[in-house]
Amino acid sequence: MERIEVKFAADDVKSTGEFAGYGAVFGNVDAYGDVIREGAFHATLADWKQTGKLPPMLLQHGGMGLTDGDQMPIGKWTKMAEDSRGLYAEGKLINLDTERGKTVYGALKEGVLDGLSIGYRTKDFTPRSKPEDPRRVLKAVDLVELSVVTFPANGKARISSVKSAVDMTSEDFRDLEATLRTKGLSRADAVKAVSGLREWLQRDAEEPGKSLREEGFADIAALLRRNIANLTT
Repeated sequence: MERIEVKFAADDVKSTGEFAGYGAVFGNVDAYGDVIREGAFHATLADWKQTGKLPPMLLQHGGMGLTDGDQMPIGKWTKMAEDSRGLYAEGKLINLDTERGKTVYGALKEGVLDGLSIGYRTKDFTPRSKPEDPRRVLKAVDLVELSVVTFPANGKARISSVKSAVDMTSEDFRDLEATLRTKGLSRADAVKAVSGLREWLQRDAEEPGKSLREEGFADIAALLRRNIANLTT
C-alpha cells in the first residue's frame, strides 16, 4: 500500500459549526523540510470534483487509524480551492449535539484547536540539489483527507474563521428583515426589530459574562407579538 503522508498546517468557528482556513500554504518550508509549490492541488481537486465529493474531514488524521471510531469524520468540507496563498477550505462540523461534537466545537471556538493538516500521496516533486535547499519541492499531490489538528507541520495553515450569531453579515440581517416582512410585519417594524436584534447581539458579544437577553429584546418580542396577533385576528 502506498504510504499516505501527512502535513500539518492552523484561525475562527461560528455557532453553526462552520469554519474556514488554509490546509496548506505555499512557499514556506514546513516542519518536514518540504515546500509545496503553487499548482500542486490543481489535478487532485479536479479529480475530487469528478466524484461529486471533497476529501473527508477528520480529527487528528483519524488518530492514524488506531480505532474505527477515530476514522469517523467530524464534519464535512463544503468548499476547497487553491488560490495564490495555498489550499483554502470551508467546512462545517456535524453532530454538534453530541459530546464529541461539543468538545471539538468548543476547542475550535476557544482557539485551542486551530490547526489544519493535509493527508496526501506525493505525485511529483523535485528533490534537494543543494544543502540549503528544502528537502523536497512538492509539485503535485494526491489529496486524501484534510484534518483539524492541534499541531500543524506548516505553521501558517490555520483555521481563520468560526461562525456564531454575532458574525451575521449585513446581508444576513437584510434577509431576516425580508423574512419578517413576509410574516406580516410592516417595513418599519421589521427594520426596528432587526436593528434591535443586531445591537443586542453585538453588546452580548462585547460582554460575554453579562446577560443582555432581556435588555432591548423585550421591544423586539413586543413587536413580534403585536404583529402576530394582528395576523391572527
